[in-house]
Amino acid sequence: MTIAVAVSGGMDSLLSLVLLKEQGHDVLAVHGHFLPPSPDWQRVADGLTAACKTLGVPFHALDLHEEFDKQVVAPFVGDYHGGLTPNPCAVCNPRMKFGVLFDAARKLGADQIATGHYVRFEERDGLGRILVRGADLNKDQSYFLALVPLETLRLAHFPLAETYKKDVLTLLADHGLEPPISSESQEICFVPGDDYQAFLLDRETMPGGGQAMLSDGTVVGKHMGLWRHTQGQRRGLGIPWKEALYVIDKDTENNALIVGPKSELESRGCIAGHVNLMADLSEWPEVILLQTRYRQQAMPSRYEFTGGKLIFHFIESNARPTPGQVAAVYTEDGAVLGGGVIESSF
Repeated sequence: MTIAVAVSGGMDSLLSLVLLKEQGHDVLAVHGHFLPPSPDWQRVADGLTAACKTLGVPFHALDLHEEFDKQVVAPFVGDYHGGLTPNPCAVCNPRMKFGVLFDAARKLGADQIATGHYVRFEERDGLGRILVRGADLNKDQSYFLALVPLETLRLAHFPLAETYKKDVLTLLADHGLEPPISSESQEICFVPGDDYQAFLLDRETMPGGGQAMLSDGTVVGKHMGLWRHTQGQRRGLGIPWKEALYVIDKDTENNALIVGPKSELESRGCIAGHVNLMADLSEWPEVILLQTRYRQQAMPSRYEFTGGKLIFHFIESNARPTPGQVAAVYTEDGAVLGGGVIESSF
């Protein structure tokens, strides 16, 4: 069995390659160029070539930037155009890393794939072999894998399951290796300088401005485009009012921005579509833990599944989830039961 290790050029995926090689697996390294050609291409490819030579591992660099644009970038732009706030990393995993890249690796002779995600696979009663939060809870990335089909994830290896981020560079240095990309970016990889508004305007003509109003229809100002705003936003509204105003919702049909006091941000639940079930609903507990943002404490919720959508009813009112983000479902002990894309809240 041959395992293709998806190496980005960063420290996590490179250590994953090292660990699997040490464990005696037959491995090859694949690097997907997801962005248009640039000087960084060759620098990263050269660095990975050298590292793989040191390890005695075959290395393949693949130009996948056109497919990435079609599968990730174009939907990202389209979602913003439609008033959503998308999560491109959660989309990239099922479509690119465990999709296009994995398919390309299979053509190179690989049977399975490995990545540098901080997640685990464990056997759980009633659930079988299922995705679980990584040991390093500060780095756990299971949220970003909640949309990947379980049958695909069961062909994956996650060598960093029990590893802590703070130890990665030391472990690489012990093997005489340095990653081509030494820093870790928290930004969207294809948006220069994390300026998504400039990126969107450069990419496409975005919808124009309209009225900003309270929930009762009282007009209190104007907005410069719904795509410039996200639920819960306070700064940058430019609307003078007797109390602080927040973005409550977006009325895309009427191109209106709904604003109001912080109290109106409270939500009793949300609806998610594009559902990915990792465990049969019959195995879900009555109360699950729901995570609607990456850096969020998962909250207790009840649920129902109807019309292909998951409807979550929060046990306690919570901050209004953002349409376009991922709703990831967990058990109390960290197993991922499934996920979906948030469509609305109530």
